[in-house]
Amino acid sequence: MSLKERANQLITDIPAIFLCLKSRDTPLAAKILAGITVVYALSPVDLIPDFIPVLGYLDDVILLPVLIALTVKLIPQKLFQQFKKEAKGMWENGKVKYWYYAIPIVAIWLLILWFFVKAIIF
Repeated sequence: MSLKERANQLITDIPAIFLCLKSRDTPLAAKILAGITVVYALSPVDLIPDFIPVLGYLDDVILLPVLIALTVKLIPQKLFQQFKKEAKGMWENGKVKYWYYAIPIVAIWLLILWFFVKAIIF
């Protein structure tokens, strides 16, 4: 599968995961991982900022596909295929970004900063 085909697959997989997150038929473990995946995918803030050379883009190239793959494995295949069909045209105008999806990522960075400051001062 080429890089372009994989990118197109992500465009339909993430909305399908979002739809599975809302479904009652999705197992709890899959819902938790789906929530993490959707929040990370739609967050305007990355765990590793893009301005850091090489590492900034590795999270988008490695972390997001790994999260998606793990989430898809936890969702029943028949259910995921159903939602994948429903998600086909959801992102025709590009990826949706909402500021509140950045809250968990910002909270992680604040926690890291707090530990760092605590280690230096105390």
